[in-house]
Amino acid sequence: MIKPILLIVAMVVVIVGVDIVFFREHFWARLLVNTGIVLVCAALYLRFLK
Repeated sequence: MIKPILLIVAMVVVIVGVDIVFFREHFWARLLVNTGIVLVCAALYLRFLK
């Protein structure tokens, strides 16, 4: 039960960090990178935690 919550928290931290540091003024690039991060986190969850 704890591991999915930690994965979600880590995903949110990574997304917010990347948004603030790299893509503050670039909407489409930020949207694509955020989507990629979510897909990678979902793949890691399905591969290792499921």
